[in-house]
Amino acid sequence: MNAQDSRLQILVYRGGPMAKLGHNHVIASHHLEGAVYVTQDPLRTRFDVSFPVNELTVDEPAMREQAGVDFANVVPQNARDGTRNNLLSVALLDGANYPTIRLRAQEVVAAGEGFDVGVEIMIKDQVHTARVPVTLRREEGSLVASGEFPLKQSELGLKPFTAAMGALAVVDEMKVRFEVAAVLAR
Repeated sequence: MNAQDSRLQILVYRGGPMAKLGHNHVIASHHLEGAVYVTQDPLRTRFDVSFPVNELTVDEPAMREQAGVDFANVVPQNARDGTRNNLLSVALLDGANYPTIRLRAQEVVAAGEGFDVGVEIMIKDQVHTARVPVTLRREEGSLVASGEFPLKQSELGLKPFTAAMGALAVVDEMKVRFEVAAVLAR
């Protein structure tokens, strides 16, 4: 896998009656590690990818710009730090005790122009599954898998952050975007 050319973005949206006081957030990993196993039959392709929880970033200006109009406003550093602390806390990802999130392809099915991949997600030592649409493209010496899909925090055993008795909340459904580049072995 080519970690330098791979990225994961998780778009998280504000909610609740006081949503205007909060921010939408872009959580990103620039530290994807693992392997992609490609065969002649793309339906037999598999991957095993992980990333360190404690290296996740929150609201990098470049990531917010890429994410679109819902993320156009600048988030002050103290708000970014607070969001990251909440993200890594025992109540959410618990980065101190569960430092890695792991993703494994279980099944690949042809779907239109791309593929529908059954992915096993291990988070906080619990395994969850998701269906992920994936588009593949070959570039010089590499294979690039990309996609975007909705995923609920509750489907991962996580409870979305709330404050002020739910008046300020994080919406359960997130949007996950990824681009994973794998160097083709010869």
